[in-house]
Amino acid sequence: MSTSESEDLADERPRPLFVTTHWSVVLAAKDKASPDCAQALETLCRTYWFPLYAFVRGSGQSPHDAQDLTQTFFARLLAKNYLRVVAPEKGRFRTFLRMALKRFLANEWERLRAQKRGGDQTHVAFDTAIAEQRFLGERSDACAPDLIYDRRWALTLLGGAGNRLEQEYAAAGKAVEFRQLKPQLTVERGQIPYAEIAAGMQTTEGAARVALHRLRKRFREVFREVVADTVAAPEDVESEMRYVLEVLSQG
Repeated sequence: MSTSESEDLADERPRPLFVTTHWSVVLAAKDKASPDCAQALETLCRTYWFPLYAFVRGSGQSPHDAQDLTQTFFARLLAKNYLRVVAPEKGRFRTFLRMALKRFLANEWERLRAQKRGGDQTHVAFDTAIAEQRFLGERSDACAPDLIYDRRWALTLLGGAGNRLEQEYAAAGKAVEFRQLKPQLTVERGQIPYAEIAAGMQTTEGAARVALHRLRKRFREVFREVVADTVAAPEDVESEMRYVLEVLSQG
């Protein structure tokens, strides 16, 4: 992410957090009596499996072993109810997942090596072939596993913000406008082709400028909300935003 993009994201004032937040999904997932428990668990697994897979691969494991370990970690997360100790006041969910994975790897790796691959574990359906392609395309031999994990976490949040914004525009009947403007979300301010955008939208250049400004502004707001969803309290948002932007800037 460029300096200009980071500034675009960082230049935002605090705003109320969503009522239905990331933490509401986590808390539903840990409550086995909740009717939303199963769906919440699947949501968490599908959202965060790749940062964890990238951490395991970055630790030196082969693709097959990393797939097995990541799958088994999630199976253990569900079966052993690791989430029972999670609470917003205890800190960032990013940190909880990474520490839980580290403990799992330290305790389980040797035992798992002796088991038949696949076993009778409960698996979450991940596209492991695409995961490996993504890992190889993004890896840096100079990066420690923790940094690989944090960068993938940050990109996951960035993607979540984009998806949430796309849904917003679709609900407002502006899906076409979003698709036309989306490629400009991360373009340097001085390099935005407003005349080309206006021609594609069949509008004036001034109208295109206003539409893109609104989209970029709303993207910053949504990104803040997504980051806020993963921390314990509103006062933690600023420091987490700074860290996420710092990690993204290293890509």
